[in-house]
Amino acid sequence: MLVQEVIKMPAKKVRVTFSDAEPLVLYQGEARKYRIAEGEELSDEDYQDIYYNILGKRAKKRAMHLLEKMDRTESNLKDKLRQNGYPEKLIEDAVAYVKKYHYIDDLRYAKNYIRCHQEQKGAGKLKIELMQKGVAKDLIEQALEEEFQMDERENIYQLLQKKGYFSEEKLPVEQRRIYQYLLRRGYRSSDILSVMKCDDYLT
Repeated sequence: MLVQEVIKMPAKKVRVTFSDAEPLVLYQGEARKYRIAEGEELSDEDYQDIYYNILGKRAKKRAMHLLEKMDRTESNLKDKLRQNGYPEKLIEDAVAYVKKYHYIDDLRYAKNYIRCHQEQKGAGKLKIELMQKGVAKDLIEQALEEEFQMDERENIYQLLQKKGYFSEEKLPVEQRRIYQYLLRRGYRSSDILSVMKCDDYLT
């Protein structure tokens, strides 16, 4: 196959494009080893060797390294590997590899996220944030059912107390501001209004 371009990248890497194959991101030393140069041919055998034996193994190691630093969703891990220039097939292989050993688990991630943030955010907000992180809706629902234990009205009351809401009469504009703040945190409108009235909540 014909090498069309060899583009220099940071960290002593190059991006190699071909006439009829996926681009590859290699270290400069690897490109020299395989005599890769613009306008020259690279054999199918060498391409497959680079693809699976070099980049395939590297993608799995990179996935492991990313997960050592912090727990991630499957979607986030794929995005990180794409940023590193790995072909989609090798990204799928790397993700399948780490999933096989339970290094990545979106249900576990969702449960941990809910446990850490449920005192500050409502179930609705947590659901939206987890969906934005690429967690499947059914896994989020399962995680909320198993892990979300907070009384949302109690949470609202505690947040209002911290803001001194009950210490003095609030103007309508201030009430609306606080109401919008609680909505953004994912609390239901009916719960917010009930607690803001206070009398219904405290009796």
